[in-house]
Amino acid sequence: MSQPIIFAVPKGRILEEALPMLSRAGIVPEAAFTDGKSRALKFATNRPDVSLIRVRAFDVATFVAHGAAQIGIVGSDVIDEFDYSELYAPVDLDIGHCRISVAEPAEMAATDDPRSWSHVRVATKYPNMTRKHFAARGVQAECVKLNGAMEIAPSLGLSSRIVDLVSSGKTLLENGLVEVEVIAQVSARLIVNRAAFKTNAGVGDLVEAFRAAVND
Repeated sequence: MSQPIIFAVPKGRILEEALPMLSRAGIVPEAAFTDGKSRALKFATNRPDVSLIRVRAFDVATFVAHGAAQIGIVGSDVIDEFDYSELYAPVDLDIGHCRISVAEPAEMAATDDPRSWSHVRVATKYPNMTRKHFAARGVQAECVKLNGAMEIAPSLGLSSRIVDLVSSGKTLLENGLVEVEVIAQVSARLIVNRAAFKTNAGVGDLVEAFRAAVND
């Protein structure tokens, strides 16, 4: 039997699309995994050598990078934000599509020209990506780190702009914001711990199973 494998999957937006992908790759979680009342975080699967853990998206990368999990699914936004050298992202799963954008109040955007910016104050949960993006344009970015409710920051005077994930744009619209710049397109990726990929044959087999599932 292969060495035990811990597979980290994200709570939230990606999970619903990831479940069919897991099934096509031959991994079916126990019934408790889809039980909304369950508070468990670790689950058995149809494979005795593979267990699932369900954690916050940002934590998937940390668990895999530090070897607590050997493989996981997470958005490319998280990979780019943390930039862990221990992570290898061999498969774009072609799910969880969205984008990371700069947004600001509609009344500001009516007269604003992003090309004129020299300094911005931004609320975001992506401070590293944000600073890197603006630094490449010669713009100084002062980042206010938030873990949620970014859209309310401009109306409360916390920041003039936000950087956040955008899918339909409905949340921005309902909070009087508009996109003014796209930083990156995002999709979900299969990630593996580099050391585990080299030493655990089962991890490599899963990578190939997911690659085949994407191409199916």
